[in-house]
Amino acid sequence: MNEPTTTARTPEAGARPTVGGRPAGGGPLLRMLPSSAYSGLSFRLVERSVLLYSRAWLVLVSGVFEPLFYLLAFQVGFSSLIGEVTGPDGRPMSYVAFVAPALLVASAMNGAVYETLSIFYKLRFDRLYDAVLATPMGTLDVAIGEISWAVLRSGLYAVAFLGVMAAMGLATSPWALLLIPTALLIATAFAAIGMVCATLLRSSSQFDYIHAVVMPMFLFSTTFYPMSVYPASLRWLVELSPLYHGIELARGLSVGVLDPTMIGHIGFLVVLAAGGLYIASRRIGKLLLS
Repeated sequence: MNEPTTTARTPEAGARPTVGGRPAGGGPLLRMLPSSAYSGLSFRLVERSVLLYSRAWLVLVSGVFEPLFYLLAFQVGFSSLIGEVTGPDGRPMSYVAFVAPALLVASAMNGAVYETLSIFYKLRFDRLYDAVLATPMGTLDVAIGEISWAVLRSGLYAVAFLGVMAAMGLATSPWALLLIPTALLIATAFAAIGMVCATLLRSSSQFDYIHAVVMPMFLFSTTFYPMSVYPASLRWLVELSPLYHGIELARGLSVGVLDPTMIGHIGFLVVLAAGGLYIASRRIGKLLLS
């Protein structure tokens, strides 16, 4: 017998129709999840974040400036000292054009990581998710909602950064438009992992552990120099960095060089994002529902 279609009870009007406690018409994956994990209302957390930051928009704007200062520094200073380097297609390119797409995805990484780390305070002090889980929303809603907002914020940084790149003549190929979805993909992967880390931290002093990982990743994931400068014995370690895969994608797209290895880079980031989302959902459930 088919289950009757009902309407989820929410504090606001316009609730979505559900079947057996989950959104009607959900895909096979959602049907396999526990009915308490997902209600299709994760967008409500995104709305909350938008309303919150609408009163603190300077915080959002400030996140654009750090990578832009890096880019201007390379344009004015380092590019005159270093000159040209070998690009993804084997042809010489200016050093600032080599570094610019890497800084774009690095800004997406930083925005995603540090936004999701704020979940630590929402869990430990604000008790926000205790209230959220008292509504029809479940743990997967929380994970999707918070990751979506972190990705949206990082996407704003990426759009602004790409605009500056275009104004400086550093985006020379139409394929450079795909730098935005590339930044969104890297932001999704790092937001998912950042959310997992936020659920594992026990005190704010442990944020130093995150910095100790993010900063070396930023410096040594071929952000500022190509893989060829590393000895062969260390290249496998660089290839384990998620940021490296995002940089390789962005650097190729910025000059219009499409390579079959891009599929591997995309696959790596997709698996990382999916795994992080799953683990984050489980961790929130363990912390709040057990």
